[in-house]
Amino acid sequence: MTEVSMKNRKKMYGGRWRGVKEFLKVYRKNKLGMIGLILIIIYVFIAIFAPYITPYNPYEKTGKPFIPPSPEHIFGTDELGRDIFSLTIYGTRISLFVGILATLLSAVIGSAVGILSGYFGGLIDDLLMRITDLFLIIPGIPFLIVLSVILGSNIWNIITVIAIISWPSTARLVRSETLSLKSRTFIEAAKLAGATDTYILTRHILVNVLPLISASIILTITRAIILEAGLSFLGLGDPTKISWGTMLYFADRYGAMFSSNPYYIIIPGVALSVLGLAFVFVSYAVDEIVNPRLRTRRLR
Repeated sequence: MTEVSMKNRKKMYGGRWRGVKEFLKVYRKNKLGMIGLILIIIYVFIAIFAPYITPYNPYEKTGKPFIPPSPEHIFGTDELGRDIFSLTIYGTRISLFVGILATLLSAVIGSAVGILSGYFGGLIDDLLMRITDLFLIIPGIPFLIVLSVILGSNIWNIITVIAIISWPSTARLVRSETLSLKSRTFIEAAKLAGATDTYILTRHILVNVLPLISASIILTITRAIILEAGLSFLGLGDPTKISWGTMLYFADRYGAMFSSNPYYIIIPGVALSVLGLAFVFVSYAVDEIVNPRLRTRRLR
């Protein structure tokens, strides 16, 4: 490797590191973003250390059904006599797992479609965008329910189904940015220098659309978590896994609101709402950084 290329590499990585530091500096000034980040870290901590936090095994009966809150069961028990606090803690795992994995899968599909469509244009663009439009015009929730019924109530099927209906919005967003990037001077210079399409797509296009993809991912996680909870609440979730959605389903089925323990509905509902709000706060903060016009408007 020549001395010139070494200098260019150092300059490139140095610029990226400065960009990361600038991002963190601006992000720390956003109060809502920091609140959201702290809440997400707490939820992740709870999910990882759930076996050490829960006082009881959530899969075992620990008392009579629908016991009201007490020192032994701070949120009472469910219809089977299981501890609701322990169920809620373990539910964090599935909700985060489904939300993050389904979002990452949809981001990979959407980013690939958007980049290829925007960069190559022509027939490829027309074909990929018509497929994207097809998924966009299909009613999301009914399509989600139909796919869930066809594929079955398995956690991996749920992740796949959520990813299938979530990728088109990312594809549209990434395509728009790619169309803007491919007309820039540095792309033309790379082509004149003999760079291959693969090199340009990975080293120039993908790197520059990553901030946009990141902002989209954070907001999509919220949607994926809510969709999983919605499917489980409708009875289409994985019955072998504990999630907030399945808790709400059984709480509604056994009339928890009219029993002596309404916490069976309230606690998982609050946990779901706070986590969704945390991701919205983080998305809002990241969106302000990615779109400087939003930050300027807020400062006026």
